[in-house]
Amino acid sequence: MSLHEDATLVLKGYDVPDPGQTELRQTYLDHLAAHPDGMWKACGAGHLTASALVIDPEGGRVLLTLHRKLRMWLQMGGHCEPQDATLASAALREAGEESGIAGLTLLPGGPVRLDRHPIPAPCHWHLDVQYAATVPAGAVERISDESLDLRWFRYDEVAGVADTSVVRLVEHTRARLEHGR
Repeated sequence: MSLHEDATLVLKGYDVPDPGQTELRQTYLDHLAAHPDGMWKACGAGHLTASALVIDPEGGRVLLTLHRKLRMWLQMGGHCEPQDATLASAALREAGEESGIAGLTLLPGGPVRLDRHPIPAPCHWHLDVQYAATVPAGAVERISDESLDLRWFRYDEVAGVADTSVVRLVEHTRARLEHGR
């Protein structure tokens, strides 16, 4: 199965957490249907990306990266690569690379949220498929070349440093943890 086919299946099965996500899911599916190259950075109409919020449920905190280019506190994530077999594996790879933490585990249930945001030309949109990953006990983070900083934030601190996309991702991740869905 190709990554494009996996993404289509993942999105069709996505458990929509709120009504606004239903329309966004259809936008992603329409994009993939119209663009055979819609998974790749080279797609000028935009492309899917995969990210993961790194979370320490025991400590009540999340690990965010101060993105080198955007200069914003964000979850770990980025472009899909040819070696990625699935969206989930792309999100897990990106989270491991950017956090320096081995042994991350994606929360069950597939993506937590979708977020579509504009990016500079030649591509115009990132259609981000957002997962959440828990850290193993004793994990130690390490800054990657893509980050200016890497820092743990308590849940209640995230709104003070990150944009609404990250805040919503934290809220929906916590809801999934609490309700086991």
